[in-house]
Amino acid sequence: MDEDFISALTRRAFVGGAAATGLALSTRAMAQGSPAEVKVGLIVPLSGLYARPGAVMKMGAELGVADINAAGGVKSLGGAKLKLVPIDCGDTVEKAKNAAQRMVAQETDLVAATGSYLSSFTLAVSEVTERASLPLLTLSYSDLLTDRGFKYIFQTAATASSQSMQGLPELMKLAEKASGKKPKTVAIAMDNTGTSIATAKALKEKLFPQLGLELVMDEVWTPPLADATPIIQKVRSTRPDLFFFMPNAISDAKLGLEKLNEFGLGQGKVPTISFSITIAEPDMLQSVSPEVVQGIMTIVANWGVKGQEKLMAELKAKYNEPWMTQNVVSTYGDMWLIKDALEQSGKADKEAVANALRTMDGGPSKYYPGGILKFDDKGRRIGAGVVVVQWQNGIPVTVFPEALAVAPPFWPKK
Repeated sequence: MDEDFISALTRRAFVGGAAATGLALSTRAMAQGSPAEVKVGLIVPLSGLYARPGAVMKMGAELGVADINAAGGVKSLGGAKLKLVPIDCGDTVEKAKNAAQRMVAQETDLVAATGSYLSSFTLAVSEVTERASLPLLTLSYSDLLTDRGFKYIFQTAATASSQSMQGLPELMKLAEKASGKKPKTVAIAMDNTGTSIATAKALKEKLFPQLGLELVMDEVWTPPLADATPIIQKVRSTRPDLFFFMPNAISDAKLGLEKLNEFGLGQGKVPTISFSITIAEPDMLQSVSPEVVQGIMTIVANWGVKGQEKLMAELKAKYNEPWMTQNVVSTYGDMWLIKDALEQSGKADKEAVANALRTMDGGPSKYYPGGILKFDDKGRRIGAGVVVVQWQNGIPVTVFPEALAVAPPFWPKK
């Protein structure tokens, strides 16, 4: 036999063997009852005051499901495709709880879910999903979410207290380096949602004493904010070195910043810092000029960072979103995380997925700051990091940590 003939036989044998292996895997998957599709829940606000962030989370989930299915689906289940099941949790805690009850009653074949934007909503939703033994991934921040002994909640974001402890010291260093002196006084204005309450508790009980900051103003409102004038008047009278402004509704953020600018306190005259993604949403520019937000920083659990340019371009092309917020990238990552749990478990079963999440050590860590993807016995992601985002020339960009930053930070000059 000549060499060409032998080579052809070898190639044919290899291809035939690969096909046989693929057929065997496919046959085994079918024998095990692998479904054609696997349902994943997305329970977020799609109506009311928080509809916009919920819609952006839906964008992230849709992109994740599309990319997973285009890459061959869940291979351990014979290439089963993911199917997203969106659920509107509304804009109140009661609506969120009712939506969760409908979800677990009507969508009994869900293997996992992700949601629910506000920590207040996620606290209510997770009570229901826990009783149903349905794994719930969440980007919500409240420490309470994973302090209740639940076994079916997985918090991919750093907790509110952890975020403030990681981010604020870095901002203090930046302020001192830029101005030559350490900030001494601070004012807080926040809504009474779960995330804001948890963040403020960590700030007031731990960080302010540690960093030598004196709290000179502490204001709380219930969303939606009707009038920001009384709050900003107090900022003007106390004139703090730092102003911590913590809204979770875009309308509240706009009101506060407009009034701050009207009173001559904007554009760095009183350095403003937030602890949520709300203040960096694209909708902010619908009624606030880029000059008003220039230099404002916010400490968040996730954002578009260096290395995610392909996903950013995909988001812009499909949805015309100008930049990638936490709501997109975390929810996108959650789809891959659930897919990895399905691959590991080899079953389209919520209990098997929960067990896979509990024992996972790796996964799609590039979608979450901190570098690893592993959960502790509370359901908190081990090593969960934070990013600092700053408005620069009309775009909120990641400025910390340096390895993920797309631009260097600057401290607003008074």
